[in-house]
Amino acid sequence: MPRIPRAFVLTLLLGLACQSAMAATPAASSWVGTWSASPDADGPPLSAQTVRQVVRISVGGTAVRLRLSNLMGAAPLPVGPVHVALHAQGSAIVPGSDHVVMFGGKQDTLIAGGDSVLSDAVTMDVKPLQELVVSFHVPANAGVRSTIHSAGLATAYVTERGDETAAMDLPDANTTESRFLLTDVEVSAAANGGTVVPFGDSITDGMGSDKDAQQRWPDLLAARLQADPKFRSIGVVNEGIGGNRILTEGYGPSALARFDRDALGKAGARWIVLLEGINDIGNSGPQAKPSEQVSVEQIIEGMKTLITRAHARGLKIYGATLTPFHGAWWPYYTRANEAKRQRVNEWIREGGAFDGVIDFDKAIRDPAQPDRMLGKYDSGDHLHPNGAGYEAMADAIDLKLFVVRP
Repeated sequence: MPRIPRAFVLTLLLGLACQSAMAATPAASSWVGTWSASPDADGPPLSAQTVRQVVRISVGGTAVRLRLSNLMGAAPLPVGPVHVALHAQGSAIVPGSDHVVMFGGKQDTLIAGGDSVLSDAVTMDVKPLQELVVSFHVPANAGVRSTIHSAGLATAYVTERGDETAAMDLPDANTTESRFLLTDVEVSAAANGGTVVPFGDSITDGMGSDKDAQQRWPDLLAARLQADPKFRSIGVVNEGIGGNRILTEGYGPSALARFDRDALGKAGARWIVLLEGINDIGNSGPQAKPSEQVSVEQIIEGMKTLITRAHARGLKIYGATLTPFHGAWWPYYTRANEAKRQRVNEWIREGGAFDGVIDFDKAIRDPAQPDRMLGKYDSGDHLHPNGAGYEAMADAIDLKLFVVRP
């Protein structure tokens, strides 16, 4: 029998091993973002505690991955165990749905300060618009401050009794509306899937809508996409931060500083909807420091920079017009600031720099007084819409902007 060359054997074994790994692991291109919350502040340190959070995903899939962040931490943060399950009600999970989440094959992980970790894939069938429960335990540690998304508009549960990540319910837990550590949920979905990234400030974050009601305009956009069979492979991840600005730090890093992480780097990202600039305008009045007194031209240049960066990565970016804010507190709203908003909106509509325009201003303004929000859409502060206003905004989006092409 002829002798088979050793090099041939090694090549054959290597090829078989690669094929096996490819069969066992979903292709990277199939992962899409289904839920997100941008880290924007440092919260209290956690020690010997369990945090349980409920998230409503957008697109479904056959496997799940979680990203946990220690972006604001000054030292490594130990986390684990971590569990994911289906949501029943309150802090309760659906019996039989609980899964342990692994990190490099281990039930715990150490997140370096200023960094994040992505979990191993968890085989788990999840349906579009389904609510998941993510629970994690932080052991006694050296007082690392937690990374949070401040205005979660969702109830989270925190216990003081150590590891309760596998508990069916947490009836005596303390509650908070902030998001802790969890910044992303990804799913392995259809090969032709993709992710829409709404990127903005508190109006994208849903301020003014009801808690636990899924009334943010990105939530309602996700529901519209899932209602149409042509768009059911598309996920939506909300990258809004209250108080966010394009050019300078406010609440959280500026849009320019966080764009790579919070937009371009999202799994499956194909489209960005940019709704930013009203805080640059509102905070550039007579109360502002010289560094914050920005011009219309500076805001437009900031938008152009974001457009260029999106296009360099092959993503489409749509410009959303800034919504009315007449009646908001002085000196946030002034006639001079309203004139700035009008000029920025004119450029968004007519400048030709974006791949498309979504006219949120037109969708919720009062036709009789175009510098004001229609009363039925006003949450009461004359800046943030209510649930009905966010629904009108979501309904104003042409879904054909998100057609998936080979």
